[in-house]
Parts: sequence; C-alpha cells; structure tokens
Amino acid sequence: MVQTSTSTRTVELITVDTALAAIKAGLKESQNLGADVSIAVYNSLLTLVAFAHGDGAPPHSVETSKRKAQTAASIRRPTGNFADHLTVALPLASGNLLTNLGGGLPIRFGGVHVGAIGVGGGTVEQDIAIAKAALSAIGAEPID
Repeated sequence: MVQTSTSTRTVELITVDTALAAIKAGLKESQNLGADVSIAVYNSLLTLVAFAHGDGAPPHSVETSKRKAQTAASIRRPTGNFADHLTVALPLASGNLLTNLGGGLPIRFGGVHVGAIGVGGGTVEQDIAIAKAALSAIGAEPID
C-alpha cells in the first residue's frame, strides 16, 4: 500500500523563543499594572511550552494561568465567554482541565492557530490586558 500526502498533516506550533518573549512582555505589563501574576503558554497540541510564576504572584495563579491557556488553546478562542451554566460544568466535565475564567487568549499568526497564553493572579481585567500586551509584543493577531 502506498502512503499519500493525505496520510499526514502539518501542525504549526509556537516556538519556545516566541513563548518566552510573550511571557517576558506579559510580566513587564503586569508590573505596569501592579499585578502579580503567573503566565503560561501552551502550543496548539496542548503542550506547555513556557511558564513563569511572577514574583509575588499568589499560589493559585500557577494553576489558573495553565488552565486558561489550555482552554484557549483547545477551543481556539478567549476564555471567560461561556454561558453561565457552563462555569461549573466545564471544569467538572474536563477533569478540571478547562475553565471559564477570563485571561486566556489564543495565539495566531497569519490566521494560523499556534497556541494560547493564560494569565492568572490579577483581576480578570488585568489578566486579559496582560495577555493582550503579550500578544502585541510578539506580533500575534490581536484578540478582542
């Protein structure tokens, strides 16, 4: 049997260097906002690529930042926009891997989904602003 090109596919993934640049930019923005946060970047295959627990960030921000990034990478859209009835059901149904907390944004370059960033530890508004600043710093498509 001959294998054809329909037997494989190419997946675009965020690079480690770009993920680290996003985290660095996010931490800088968190300082500007006076928020102590953790930041996680996952690729489009839901693999953790880079993570930072900022100085002074609360312990729970480690997990919330990761869950936000996993959710945004999985659903390819921002977190925090699900219907209210899914707020509790989503984490329960996914073994606590997905969340409806705002602060997770997909990362796209030229319309191609390559991963997501999640920020936790500040207010929802701060987390979103930090994630947006990180996307801007790496030249990713803005997410509204």
